[in-house]
Amino acid sequence: MLYRLVYYIFAPLLALINLRQKVYNKENLPQGNYVLVAPHRTWMDPPLLALAAYPKQFGFMAKQELFKNPVGSWIIRSLHAYPVDRKNPGMSAIKGPVKMLKDTELSTIIFPTGSRYSKKMKGGALLIAKMANVPVVPAVYQGPTNLKELFSWRNRRQVAFGKPIYIDRKTKLTDEVQADLETQIQTQFDQLDHQINPNYHYQIPKK
Repeated sequence: MLYRLVYYIFAPLLALINLRQKVYNKENLPQGNYVLVAPHRTWMDPPLLALAAYPKQFGFMAKQELFKNPVGSWIIRSLHAYPVDRKNPGMSAIKGPVKMLKDTELSTIIFPTGSRYSKKMKGGALLIAKMANVPVVPAVYQGPTNLKELFSWRNRRQVAFGKPIYIDRKTKLTDEVQADLETQIQTQFDQLDHQINPNYHYQIPKK
């Protein structure tokens, strides 16, 4: 309920200050659950990608410290967040989303580079998708990267969805297989960026 309420409040508000978000290829989103993967370009990525894919709902990883306060814990759990120890993630960072993808109607969003300051992909998203037996769907976001830019009609929020990539559960994620899948994902990232804006180039921000 809270997830839907947030959508119906913030979608019109964002449209008012930054025009309506433009979404490409929404028909590519599969039925059922999936792992949405995208290059991490702004702290606003997760909600903006989730808004673009609505009415599909997503679960999110959140650092476990946010769950210590009972009221705060209730709010973020209502928004489908689940705790992860980011300092010592271990298998909880894999088992949590796998269980969610299998046992609920929630998909999840993962940034395979893990950071806005890197282009190197990690294998977590592929392993989660394989174990949960769901596809990986590449997506890209272009638009405002901070609050100041958000309050402008000149830099409109845009999201494009790629085609699902299916991983056979019997497939072993060897270095070679993983490299091939990462190449497929990156190729779609590049194609989607070009579809939105052929001249787009993401500049890695300075820390």
